[in-house]
Amino acid sequence: MHAAEGGRPIELDDLVPEIVARLPIILAEVRELLAEQSPDYAAFLTEDFAEVLTASEGFIARLVGLAQRDPSTIAPQLASGVEQAIFEEIGRIHYEQQQDVTHLLAAYRTGAAVAWRHVSDTALHLGVPVETIAGLAAVIFTAVEQLSASSLRGYERAQAGAEHAHEQQRLELAELLLSDRCDTAALRIAAARAGWTLPRHAAVVLINPDNEVGRVLLDRLDESCLQLRRPKMLVTIVPDPEGPGRRKRLATALRGSGAVVGVTVPLDRLPASIGLAEHALRLKHLLPDDPLFVDEHLDAMLVHRDDRLLAALRQQYLAPLASLREGTRDRLCETLKSWLMNMGNRKAVADELHVHPQTVRYRLDQLRELFGPALDDPATRAALLLALAWGPAVTETDPLAQPR
Repeated sequence: MHAAEGGRPIELDDLVPEIVARLPIILAEVRELLAEQSPDYAAFLTEDFAEVLTASEGFIARLVGLAQRDPSTIAPQLASGVEQAIFEEIGRIHYEQQQDVTHLLAAYRTGAAVAWRHVSDTALHLGVPVETIAGLAAVIFTAVEQLSASSLRGYERAQAGAEHAHEQQRLELAELLLSDRCDTAALRIAAARAGWTLPRHAAVVLINPDNEVGRVLLDRLDESCLQLRRPKMLVTIVPDPEGPGRRKRLATALRGSGAVVGVTVPLDRLPASIGLAEHALRLKHLLPDDPLFVDEHLDAMLVHRDDRLLAALRQQYLAPLASLREGTRDRLCETLKSWLMNMGNRKAVADELHVHPQTVRYRLDQLRELFGPALDDPATRAALLLALAWGPAVTETDPLAQPR
C-alpha cells in the first residue's frame, strides 16, 4: 500500500490530481470509441475539448469529495442542479434535432466505462483500499445514471411539448373546418401548421362521448383523421372516405361504436354536413345501423326532419285506422305498407308477411272499406307510404301512438 506525503495513508483526495492529469487521455480514448459508434458526439468532443475538460475536472473533484463522506449522508441527487439542467437541455436539443436519444445514453455509458477504468487503475496503483474504491464506483455510476435520466427527461419533455402543440394545431384545424370562417387561405395555413394534407372531400363521424367502445374505436382510426370534442358528442373528420376500399374499411373499423358517418362533401360543405349527421344521431332509435351511414338513410331523415309535420301527415292520412283496436290496426298497417311497397302484388305481400294470399285479400278488403276509393289515387298512395314507411313519429299528438 502506498502512502501520501508525510507518511499518511492514501485518501481519495489524493486521486483527484492523478485523475485530472489523465483526463486528456480519458477524453481522447472516449472520442476514439465514439468515432465509430456516434460520430456526432466524437466531433463534439473535438470541437469543445477544452470546455469538456474543465467541466470534467470539477465533476471528478466533487464526486470524489462525496465518496469520502458517510454513505448514509450522501444526498440522493449526486449531480448538481446546474449539471442536471445542462444535461436536460442536451436531451431537449436532441429531440429538436430529431436525434435518437438512445445513442446519447449509450455515449454516456461509453464515457463512464472508460473513465472508471482509468480511475480504478489509478486508485489501485496508489493503493487505495478496495472498499473505498467500491464506494467511489457507486458514487460515479449513480451520478452518471442521474445525468442520463436528466437528458432523457429533457428529451421526453420536449417530445411531450411538441406533441401537445401538434395536437392543438390539429384541434384548431378541425374547428376551422367545421366553422363558417373556413376560407381557402386560412385553411391552407392551418393545414400546413398541423402537417395535414388537404383532401378534396371529407366526412364527419359522430359518436356519443359516453360510449367507451366508440371512443376506443375512434382512436384506432389512422393519423389522417382529425378529432375534437363538442357538447354531447365526439367528432372525427375523415379525409376522402369514398376512396378505393375506404368506406368498407371505415365500416369495419367503426362496427360496434354506435357511430354516425356523415355524407362525403367538399371541405367547404363540412359545416352543413355535420348538421345532417347530428340529425341522424338523434334518430338512432329509428335507424339502428352500426355504424350508420347518413347517405343510406336520407329518405328517412327527410321524413323525420320535423316530427310535427310527420304527425300531421299521419293524422290526416291514417285517420281511418285510428279507431281500431291496437292488434287489428297493427296488422292492417303492416299489410297496407307491404301492399304499397310491392305495388299491389298480393303474392309478394303474402310472401313478405308469411301469410296466406286469402288473408291478404281479406285484409285488403277491410282497408278498402276504411279508405274507400282513396286507395286508387296515386297521390294518396304516395302520402300513405310516406306516413307508414318509417314508423310513428316521436310525438304525443300522433293518432296511432295514443292509447284507445
